[in-house]
Amino acid sequence: MESRPPLAPAFRSLPEYVRHWAQTTPDRRAFTFVDHPAPHSRGVHRTLTWRRLDLRVRALAARLAEEVEPGARVAVLCPQGTEYVTAFLAALAAGLVAVPLYPPGLPGHGDRLSAVLADARPAAVVATGHGLHEVREFCAGGAARSLRFLAADLVPDAAGDGWRPLGPDDTAVAYLQYTSGSTRTPAGVEITHGNVVANARQALAAYGADAHPVTCVGWLPLYHDMGLVLSVAAPVVRGVPSVLMDPGAFLQEPVRWLRLLAAHPRAVSAAPNFAYDYCASAVTEAQKVGLRLDGVAALINGSEPVRPGTADRFHAAFAAQGLVPETHCPSYGLAEATVFVSAARPGEPLRRFALDRDALAAGKALPARPDDPRAVLLAGCGTPAGQRVRIADPLTRAALAEGEVGEIWVQGPNVGRGYRNQDRQTRHVFGATFAGDAAGTDGTSGPGGAVEWLRTGDLGVVHDGQLVVTGRLKDLIVVDGRNHYPQDVEATVQDAHPAVRRDRLAAFGTPGAAGERVIVVAEHVRTTTPARLDVPALVRAVRAAVSARHGLRLTDVVLVPPGTVPRTSSGKVSRALTRERYLAGAYAAAGDSA
Repeated sequence: MESRPPLAPAFRSLPEYVRHWAQTTPDRRAFTFVDHPAPHSRGVHRTLTWRRLDLRVRALAARLAEEVEPGARVAVLCPQGTEYVTAFLAALAAGLVAVPLYPPGLPGHGDRLSAVLADARPAAVVATGHGLHEVREFCAGGAARSLRFLAADLVPDAAGDGWRPLGPDDTAVAYLQYTSGSTRTPAGVEITHGNVVANARQALAAYGADAHPVTCVGWLPLYHDMGLVLSVAAPVVRGVPSVLMDPGAFLQEPVRWLRLLAAHPRAVSAAPNFAYDYCASAVTEAQKVGLRLDGVAALINGSEPVRPGTADRFHAAFAAQGLVPETHCPSYGLAEATVFVSAARPGEPLRRFALDRDALAAGKALPARPDDPRAVLLAGCGTPAGQRVRIADPLTRAALAEGEVGEIWVQGPNVGRGYRNQDRQTRHVFGATFAGDAAGTDGTSGPGGAVEWLRTGDLGVVHDGQLVVTGRLKDLIVVDGRNHYPQDVEATVQDAHPAVRRDRLAAFGTPGAAGERVIVVAEHVRTTTPARLDVPALVRAVRAAVSARHGLRLTDVVLVPPGTVPRTSSGKVSRALTRERYLAGAYAAAGDSA
């Protein structure tokens, strides 16, 4: 087992950390990609040491510097793997702005990729030799004539001989993190070198990885903010190994992720809530044989609402494998804050809150009995590390007291500069000020002297010292003056009938002549078809459950085939796009409605 690497000096950029580890621990493992070329494959490991990573980063950075001017944008369209890591870090080392994206072949995301490339307007595109032709074809057109195309794996090592990186400026933009588009058109958040280094340090501190040797294990895509920071930035800052696998390999066989966790002592990993439910239901008893998870250090649950029931099912499913419940760390973050904002700490029991639904709808967090049918069960997302979080009234900008629901505002060195070419939206989101708030020594002062905060667009409450996320401000369903959280309605719907596919449904409101209409579009499970289902009975069960639990009358319940409800690039259901497609009549032919 490898010993703990010494703490590195405080550098201003990720490439400086790569160089440091290459000089001080050259033969340690840096990044390992575990490929699964065949069904049921245990995986083929490909590893870069810190010395080898530095060599490849310098070679590609030198070639990029020859092709484009400093400050230009470079789109990374590599598949998941070590070439992706190399390309991303090389762009930063060359003084360029990386745009982490994905190859054109990702199903269902071609339109988004085109839109992001049109917005980012990169000067160069980095792919791999295997995918370069496909990338060229995808980018074909007027703008493509001026694009430079490079294959990360075909640049020779010697290209970096004698090359010296530019002096880093921690206030310069390191990369554009495009939002997943779950609530609006994707926008490119400008993340500086200082932002990503600060956020990596914050995450390392929160999950105990700054004081103990860990291995970061991940399958999240590297173009996603959580995957990029926890699988690339944090390991680079701390000098610890990062073990990667492809998201598709996880979806094909989720036990592959668990096997990697078992193979690496003190593993730290992250996944959205649905992944834990997926593992609990899909990993077979035969696959659990010989699996030991007692060495896992932290399992981060973020990117979508964290459900206490999911954590319970996951740990019940793998208790016999030695998994400790206290490894589960509900977390909260967003791209505008690089990613990490707040997290429960490993080693602490899951904080769960049963809150009165009516009081919550009115903006108050009042305790309820967990067995009360009108109780909402929520998980605490812990506390921030190295940044400040406050709850604000989104209309009056007044600071709210503990126990009051409002918009989550964030401030810290990890908060990005703003949105690329969206000055008005940047001022609105990144320049929020509390009413009557004076400038402080621990914050960023705006033109008027007040301390500026990031408006997250998320609703939450501080309860017993814990940040509890309750929903998205723009997703709220308001009927007769009462607020209803769509994820709360969706949880009721998927529990109402076994044929409703978990975490593959969307509840939303649309305006009607008599007020807000409430719609549910839900996928059915893969093991059945509408022809074999009693669809009217399913719809009656859903309507009855929602009426009893929420006092809501559903205007329409649409059952659609698996894969029909749109998701963002990070895997979350897009309520906004589902609503748009519903209003356009896209589900009239695809599903059964009642």
